[in-house]
Amino acid sequence: MEKFDYKTTEEIKVPEKLIDQVIGQDRAVAIIKKAAKQRRNILLMGSPGTGKSMLAQAMAELMPAEELEDVLVYPNPLDENMPLVRVVKTYPKDRLPPGAPDIGEGRRIVEEARMKRMTGGGGLSPSFLILSILVLLLIYLAFSGMVEGENKWVIAAAVLGLFVFGAAMVLASGVSRRVGVFESTEPKLIVDNSGKKTAPFVDATGAKAGALFGDVKHDPLQSGGLGTPPHLRVEAGAIHRSNKGVLFVDEISSLGPKSQQELLTAMQEKKYPITGQSELSSGAIVKTEPVPADFVLVAAGNLIDIQKMHPALRSRIRGYGYEIYMDDTMPDNEENRWKLVRFVAQEVKKDGKIPHFKKEAVDEIIEEARRRAGRKNRLSLRFRELGGLVRAAGDIAREQGARYVELKHVLEAKGVARTLEQQVSQQVIDLRKDYRVFLNRGYAVGKVNGLAVMGDGSSGIIMPIVAEVTPASSKSEGKLIATGKLGKIAREAVENVSAIIKKHIGKDVSQYDMHVQFLQTYEGVEGDSASISVALAVMSAMEGVAVDQSVAMTGSLSVRGEVLPVGGVTAKIEAAIDAGMKKVIIPKANEEDVYLGRRKGKIKIVTASNIIDVLQESLKRGSKKERLIEKVRGIIS
Repeated sequence: MEKFDYKTTEEIKVPEKLIDQVIGQDRAVAIIKKAAKQRRNILLMGSPGTGKSMLAQAMAELMPAEELEDVLVYPNPLDENMPLVRVVKTYPKDRLPPGAPDIGEGRRIVEEARMKRMTGGGGLSPSFLILSILVLLLIYLAFSGMVEGENKWVIAAAVLGLFVFGAAMVLASGVSRRVGVFESTEPKLIVDNSGKKTAPFVDATGAKAGALFGDVKHDPLQSGGLGTPPHLRVEAGAIHRSNKGVLFVDEISSLGPKSQQELLTAMQEKKYPITGQSELSSGAIVKTEPVPADFVLVAAGNLIDIQKMHPALRSRIRGYGYEIYMDDTMPDNEENRWKLVRFVAQEVKKDGKIPHFKKEAVDEIIEEARRRAGRKNRLSLRFRELGGLVRAAGDIAREQGARYVELKHVLEAKGVARTLEQQVSQQVIDLRKDYRVFLNRGYAVGKVNGLAVMGDGSSGIIMPIVAEVTPASSKSEGKLIATGKLGKIAREAVENVSAIIKKHIGKDVSQYDMHVQFLQTYEGVEGDSASISVALAVMSAMEGVAVDQSVAMTGSLSVRGEVLPVGGVTAKIEAAIDAGMKKVIIPKANEEDVYLGRRKGKIKIVTASNIIDVLQESLKRGSKKERLIEKVRGIIS
C-alpha cells in the first residue's frame, strides 16, 4: 500500500514488536536496541507521554529469554532465620524434552515436593493401608452372607468406627505438620518465570521498600509451635523478579536516598538478600542468603528529577549504560505523517473498544499534532495526549452507533476532551469579560491586554496589566513596584522595563515610582512573555497615550528594545480569539510557529521585531503617539 492510499485505519498494518511501534524516537530506539543486546542500563529523561515506558517494555522484549532463572527458598536446619536459596534454570535443556509444557523447573520442584508430602513421604501410609484392608474385609463379610442377624450391625458399627479413626489420623497428621511436630521441608517458589518467552519486565514505579527489595512477613503466632516457618514467609522484591530482565522505575526521584543506595548495591553485586523491611516486624530477624538480582535498570523522569538522583546511582548508569533525552517533536514530513496514521491504528488496536478511523478523521488528528507541537514544521510526540483525543473520538462514534470514526467525531472530541487548564481558562475569560476586568474594544491609558499560558502550555489566557506613574516617594530614587503574585523570572523581566524606559523615553525615572499590577492573577505569573505588555503599559501611563483595547500581545523584551520569541504562541492567540480581540501582536521570530487550523482568519496577527513595532500597532492615533514613536526611533537608530 502506498502512503496515504487508504480509506480507514483497518487497512493499516500494525507491527507486532513493541520496538517497531515506537514513533519519532529514532535515536532512542537505536540506543535501546544496542543496550538490549549488550545489557546496558538506561536513563530516559523527557516530557510525560513521549514513550519512555514503552521503550522500557520494548527493551525487555528484545532481550533473550534463554537464561531465565527460578528461585526457591528452603529451610535452613542450622539456622532457621537464614533460609537457604536455590537457583534453577527455568527451562533446563537436559530436563525438558521437545514439546514439553511451559512449566518452569522451579514450579516442577514445588509440585513434586507437594505430592511427596501429601503421600506421606513418597508412598501410602502403612496405617492407611491396614485400615483400608480392614474396611474392605468387613464390607465383604456383610454382603457375602457369612454373617447373619444382629452381627451385621456389629460390622456396620466397626466400619463406621474405622472411618472415624482414619479421619482422626489424617486430621492429626495435618495439624502436626502445621504446629511444627514435623518441620516443613517443602520449598517456597519466590520467583517463577514459567510460561515467559521474553525477558521479564517489572514496573517498580512508586514501589515501597518491601515491594522493591523483598520482605519477610510478620508472624503473629511465634510461640507454642504455631508459627509459620521463616522460609515460607519470604517474599521476593521487584529487583529479584526482574532478574535477567528489565527493572523499570519511572519518576526515579520518588525513591528516597536510602532506597537509591540499596538499588545501587543490588546493581553492583547482582544479588541481594531478602530481609524484613520493618523494624517492628518479626521478619526483621530473618535474612536469606543472597538472591540473584541481575537486572538491567531503565530509570525515567523529567529533568528536574536529576537533581534528586543519588550521584553514585547516576554515575553507575552513565558508566555502564546510556542517558537519553526524549524528543518532544519530529519534522513535519510525509514519512512522519504516515507514522501518525499508524499511531492511530495502533491506538485503536490497543484499546479494542473503539471503531477504526476514516482518513479525514486521521487527518484532523495530524492537524492537532501540528498545533500541539508549538513550532514551525514540526509534529508533536506527546502521544499520550493525542491518544486521549483518539479514544475520546472513538467513544463518541461508538455512542452514536457509527461504524467508523469520522471528522465530526474528532471535532466534537476536541471540545469534550479538553484539559483542565483549557476549561479553567475559558471560565476565567468569561468571568473577566462579564465583570469587565479587561476590555476588547475602545481605548484606555496605562492598560494593556497581555497573554499567558496555563499548565503545560496547551491553554492560553488573557492577562490584563495596568500601570500608573506617580512622583517618587523617595528623594534619592524612583521605584518600579509590581504586584500580582509574580515569580522570579517574571519579576526580573519587569525590572528590565526601567532600563527600556530610561533609554527610549529619555526621562529621569528617579523622579517617578512606576506601579505595575497584574489584575486577578491568583494562579501566579511566571516567565518573561509579558515584557512588551508591561513596557507598553508604563510608557502609556508616563506619556498619557491611550492603548487600543482590542489588541492583545505577547513577547519578551531585551533591555535594547528587541522583541524576543516566547512559547505557547498558538494557545495565546486562541485565547485572544475567545476573548473577542481583533488584533494580536507576537514576536517576528514566532511568525511560523502559529498554527490555528480551522480558526485561521478569525483574528489579525501582527509581528513585531522591536518596541517601535509594538507602539505602532497598539497606540491610539494622534500627536502623542507620533511624538513617542519619534523619540524612541531616534534613540534606536
